[in-house]
Amino acid sequence: QVQLVESGGGLVQPGGSLRLSCAASGNIHSIISMGWYRQAPGKERELVATITTIGRTRYADFAKGRFTISGDNAKNTVYLQMNSLKPEDTAVYYCNFEQSFGLPPHEYDHDFWGQGTQVTVSS
Repeated sequence: QVQLVESGGGLVQPGGSLRLSCAASGNIHSIISMGWYRQAPGKERELVATITTIGRTRYADFAKGRFTISGDNAKNTVYLQMNSLKPEDTAVYYCNFEQSFGLPPHEYDHDFWGQGTQVTVSS
């Protein structure tokens, strides 16, 4: 059983900051990357940032220069530091752990998802 629990969301004023965290528990193994996605009402889910287990990061254009992703492999935890928040950042943020066994075929690869945490940016 694998469960991802997110925390750190809330209400913040434009220009403010939030730090999201997501900790995985259970039979977690063979994780190759961790990441954050978000979904606003009426919008499709979109990637925010990812980090591999060796530290390679990827950011969506809207996140570059404002958000920082970090992870602790030993603790099975991923973080998202969000600065200079804008109203358009308002969304439910989901953490993701990508599981891969490293060899083709990859039919058994799997994504684990958190329950989501609400981030609201408003004055």
